Amino acid sequence: MYYKTTCLSPVGKLTLASDGEFLTGLWLEGQKYFAATAGGEMPENTALPVFSKAKKWLDRYFDGKRPAISLLPLAPAGNAFRQEVWKILCEIPYGQVTTYGQIAREIARRQSRAHMSAQAVGGAVGHNPISIIIPCHRVVGADGSLTGYAGGLDVKRKLLLHESVNIAGLFVPGEGNSF
Repeated sequence: MYYKTTCLSPVGKLTLASDGEFLTGLWLEGQKYFAATAGGEMPENTALPVFSKAKKWLDRYFDGKRPAISLLPLAPAGNAFRQEVWKILCEIPYGQVTTYGQIAREIARRQSRAHMSAQAVGGAVGHNPISIIIPCHRVVGADGSLTGYAGGLDVKRKLLLHESVNIAGLFVPGEGNSF
């Protein structure tokens, strides 16, 4: 059984999920794939210690600190491939971005494979059930385009600006070269 709680953030209302011990989800209101890994109804439970830890982590993050992801007990539900992609997302330094292709090449290297599909990586990134903490917002297209954020491109832009990412060369498709 999974439990939930909510909190407000500078990017909107967040819903957190837990199995009672680990953080299993963090979704923005209206996010694509919202609670897709929760497996049904989640009763409200604001007393779980993991929720207190996650809220403190988020407060520190939005206060401009750089809390370590390892401070939180995370257990996102997903197959082995998605788990590997999410592990790599956790390795992207605060304030930096990488591309789907770079992640695909890293997975290929780790698995001693000649090639890995950037599109498959994009699918795994898009299904990340613990937004913000597992920083899928730090992944951009090879051409610098802000694509593929389930929470919306406006939120992705806000998170990158919050982290003081060097935005030179980044753009929103259809908006030209403006960030």
